[in-house]
Amino acid sequence: MAKSSMAPPASRPVVMGVNGMVASAHPLASLAGVQVLMDGGNAFDAAVATAASLNVVEPYMSGMGGIGVALAHVAKEGRIRALNFSGRAPRAAEPHRFTDDTKEYSTLASLVPGNVAGWLTLHETYGSLERERLFRPAIGYAENGFPITHLNSTFMAHQAALLGRYPHSAGIFLNGGAPSPGSRLQMPLLADSLRQVATGGMETFYRGDLARRIVEGNRALGGLFAEEDLAEYKAEWQDPISVEYRGRQVFTVPPNCSSFQVLQTLKLMEAFDPADLTLHDPDTMHTLLETVKLCVTDRIQWAGDPDFVQAPLKGLLSPAYAKSQSKRIDAGRAAAVSGEHYALTGPAGALRPGNPADFDGGMTTHFAVADRDGNVVSITQTLGGAFGCGAAAGDTGVFLNNMASYFDLEEGSPNLIGPGKRVDFVVAPTQTLRDGRFFLSLSTPGSWGILQTTPQLLLHVLEFGLNVQQAIDTPRFRYFTGRHVKMEERFPLQLRRELQERGHEVEVIEAWSTIVGGAQGIMVDAEHGTFQGGADPRRDGAALGY
Repeated sequence: MAKSSMAPPASRPVVMGVNGMVASAHPLASLAGVQVLMDGGNAFDAAVATAASLNVVEPYMSGMGGIGVALAHVAKEGRIRALNFSGRAPRAAEPHRFTDDTKEYSTLASLVPGNVAGWLTLHETYGSLERERLFRPAIGYAENGFPITHLNSTFMAHQAALLGRYPHSAGIFLNGGAPSPGSRLQMPLLADSLRQVATGGMETFYRGDLARRIVEGNRALGGLFAEEDLAEYKAEWQDPISVEYRGRQVFTVPPNCSSFQVLQTLKLMEAFDPADLTLHDPDTMHTLLETVKLCVTDRIQWAGDPDFVQAPLKGLLSPAYAKSQSKRIDAGRAAAVSGEHYALTGPAGALRPGNPADFDGGMTTHFAVADRDGNVVSITQTLGGAFGCGAAAGDTGVFLNNMASYFDLEEGSPNLIGPGKRVDFVVAPTQTLRDGRFFLSLSTPGSWGILQTTPQLLLHVLEFGLNVQQAIDTPRFRYFTGRHVKMEERFPLQLRRELQERGHEVEVIEAWSTIVGGAQGIMVDAEHGTFQGGADPRRDGAALGY
């Protein structure tokens, strides 16, 4: 293992448990999941309860109108599975219908919601409790009200102009202004929709009365939904992708998720001698920054719906390609990167992608649940931007996503929008095995930054030996365009100065910034049968075990 300088103290103790653990972005959602575990449910049951509760208590990040993906460690089957519920563009989503503005800030931006399909597919495949029990906490929070946190209030106030465009949205959140911290918010329309799903399941949401009302609400505001778009939607089980990193096996979800960037970053860092890597050492940080830029560049080239573009994963994730790419790093000078997503032009001298074929040989939330039987579920789900497109569909209380904003409109992009296409989904839930046994679930939300933040988190544990809470708390960076990198101010001043001397254009951001995500993690000690949970103080994160 690499050397580690003294890690900064954790903001809170690591949470411990022996029967189960939930780590999510809100304490009430974590509590809902733990209560399900305590009632005899398994991790799949608790995941549904946690996900549905986040819809209520963190309504700007995710919900029934959003999309997501999951990794599931299924103990009885001895394997990790991926579940894709990342939605699809409506049939009418032809590129000419969109502009840069409307694909982000209108109901045209909404993909077919996938979250409900994902939650219920998990439950139908592996759950043990009745569906109504799993939705009970979320319905209660929505019907009886929940206290607005300071973070809730801030996000809602920032989105007041967007919500104000739509009467149904404004009626939920803007009565007399955005809710203040400590006030109590009730959402009876959402409670009714959650109750319908609890009673009627997938049929209600995708083919029944609720589906009809969602389609009508979308179309009344100029959207493209048709009843067939919802009726034909299904979540899909997939095989995960993985790499070995210094003897541990790290898994994530396959394309259309672009999480292969995380694995590629790990493989490239593995090409360096661990004896030469030290936490917050200028040489190590420069190497990691340059590694991230190389991997961003490859991801932009290859990410997209695998029905339309095939990323050469075998080459991208191979040790030989990693070694070849590592030789492109100038130890004394920062390279420029074209940006975080596809563009026809970029900064002069920006990196170009490598040739992996030669080596073929925002606003989002993340949570994790583990149970005493060894099942672990890791889910990242989103509405896209805060409150998605800003519109609640009719009188359903269901906010519609704006994930079409992650498609491109430039011809030539592998991620060009089109009818029925899956978006280049920039999420990366990860699970890690050690000696064939489950070891770690560690991931974050954060738009394109997810793909930079997640390898930082994993390196904090796998390379530098930090515990799960330290790994989450340790300051993080995010690269943008050219040589511009945002770094939390808790990075050592001397480190930042030395990076600037090598050409990195460092912008210091607040000490605990949501720009670099809001991670949640669970570490499993298989030898002793215990759980360790960590949650991000950058949001309202809470890990609860029992």
